[in-house]
Amino acid sequence: MSENAAKPTRKIIHIDMDAFYASVEQRDFPEYRGKPLAVGGSPSGRGVVATASYEARKFGVRSAMSSRKAIQLCPNIIFVRPRFEVYKSVSNHIREIFSRYTDLIEPLSLDEAFLDVTEDKLQIGSALEIAEQIKSAIKTELDLTASAGVSINKFVAKIASDINKPNGLTFIGPSKVESFINALPVEKFFGVGKVTADKMKRMQLFTGADLKKLTEDELVRHFGKTGHFFYKIVRGIDNREVETHRETKSLGAEDTFMYDLTEIEEMHKELDKIGITVVNRLEKKQLKGRTITLKIKYSDFTQITRNHSFTTPVGDLETILETAKQLLEKVDLEEKSVRLLGVSLSNFGEQEFRPRRSRDSAQLELFND
Repeated sequence: MSENAAKPTRKIIHIDMDAFYASVEQRDFPEYRGKPLAVGGSPSGRGVVATASYEARKFGVRSAMSSRKAIQLCPNIIFVRPRFEVYKSVSNHIREIFSRYTDLIEPLSLDEAFLDVTEDKLQIGSALEIAEQIKSAIKTELDLTASAGVSINKFVAKIASDINKPNGLTFIGPSKVESFINALPVEKFFGVGKVTADKMKRMQLFTGADLKKLTEDELVRHFGKTGHFFYKIVRGIDNREVETHRETKSLGAEDTFMYDLTEIEEMHKELDKIGITVVNRLEKKQLKGRTITLKIKYSDFTQITRNHSFTTPVGDLETILETAKQLLEKVDLEEKSVRLLGVSLSNFGEQEFRPRRSRDSAQLELFND
């Protein structure tokens, strides 16, 4: 085959478990089934929600929300302590199911992953059929449901997986990608938070088709460097590979975004996801640390870190998220955009030391009795 020969159309699957932690709890404990449930937090209003069941989501409860807010929205909500070892075990089983079909697996968290099945191990040939088999295996072997999006690139596959949740399966074939993106509301595009969405609507930009009417220069002029991303993605251009190894630093997690973040709202959402991953890893190692470090890489590839140290070790989601967001808000983001965020913990030893800054009282644990 010549070097100029066209590459085959990629077959990408995005698998996203449905309310993962909460669904595992409802599977294992029948008394929770059909009831609004929150994993994490506490009835006293302390802590934050790690995952909410679909029954709770109907009231507006979501992950990374404070327990106090969750109770206000849903007074009958049930709080349960997380069982991370169980979730990790289930996640490993799910990963084993994936590996029956491909080795090109990019886990985003315990409950979410991209798979490249352009060349699948079983020579099934159909990404849609593979997604159906994976969903069936997860249901049969684990009694859990997953939603799947199938398309030619990561962006469309990820959006598609969210369309028919829970237990959904959405296929956007090559001939349908353009019409799918044309009809996509601007709020669904990564990088479009409330402020940007309001600005777009004032400009009479409501869908992907509307964005496509603007030139790349116009998009950059109105929306900064993220305009380059918008220009490509509304044309279905997303050449990111499925990465089998995602970079982590220290005992923590970080993510490089497919677009440069400019809104603090979007950065907070990404920190919510990163924070949950960090807590998962800390729980697995049974570790807590005294120093929380926030890593920021800007669009020009310059990089800074900011950290905060405590007198006692911490490892709960509430403290990690609160600290990371406070560190972020103290950084001057004026006329800057962010391409990477990371959060890590260090100083795991038991020795006493004097931090540069300390709080007056010990931090509240995320998961209280």
